[in-house]
Amino acid sequence: MPLICLVGMPGGGKSTVGRHLARHLGWRFVDSDADIERRLGTSISAYFNEHGEAAFRDVEQQVIAELTAPPGAGLVLATGGGAVLREANRDALRRSGTVVYLRSTPEELFRRLRHDTQRPLLQVRDPLKRLRDMHHERDPLYRRTAHYIIETGRPSVPTLVNMILMQLELAGVLDPHRAPAAPASSH
Repeated sequence: MPLICLVGMPGGGKSTVGRHLARHLGWRFVDSDADIERRLGTSISAYFNEHGEAAFRDVEQQVIAELTAPPGAGLVLATGGGAVLREANRDALRRSGTVVYLRSTPEELFRRLRHDTQRPLLQVRDPLKRLRDMHHERDPLYRRTAHYIIETGRPSVPTLVNMILMQLELAGVLDPHRAPAAPASSH
C-alpha cells in the first residue's frame, strides 16, 4: 500500500493536514516527532537540551528508516521540520513513498508560531529571523525531496487536503474513483 510523506517547515501544518488526509483515506497516520517522543519518554525540546541536536537527528534518522519500511497498509507520515537535513532521510522518504512539501513563507510560519514555546530551534531572541534562515537553508532540501509542492498560504485544512488529493489523483498515485473512508464513529 502507498506511503504519503509530508515535509515542510515547523508549523507548516504537516501534522494537522496529515491527520485529516489519513482520516479521509482511511489510512494510518504517524507523526514522526510524536513517535520519537513516545520512544524517548520525553519531549523533543528536553532531549534537545540534554543531548543536543546531533543526537536528536540520530534518533530521528532511525525512526524515519523504520517508518518508511514498507507499511502493511496505507500510511500518512508527517515528518519533523528538520528531517530533510540528513541525506539518508531524504533518500528514504523519496524512495519509499510520495513526498508532499507543504510550503509556507517564514512570515506565515511566524504568525502561526509566535507564541509556541515547544519548538527548541525557535526559542531565540528573533524567531522570525531564525525562521527566515531555516527556510533559506531547508527550502531547497524540501524541494529536492518532494514529488509535489503545495503552497499552504491561508487555505483551510480541508482545502489543503483536497489540493493534495487532487494532485495525487492527477499523478496516478491515488485512484480518483476510490470511495472515501467512512467517517469515524463518535461513540
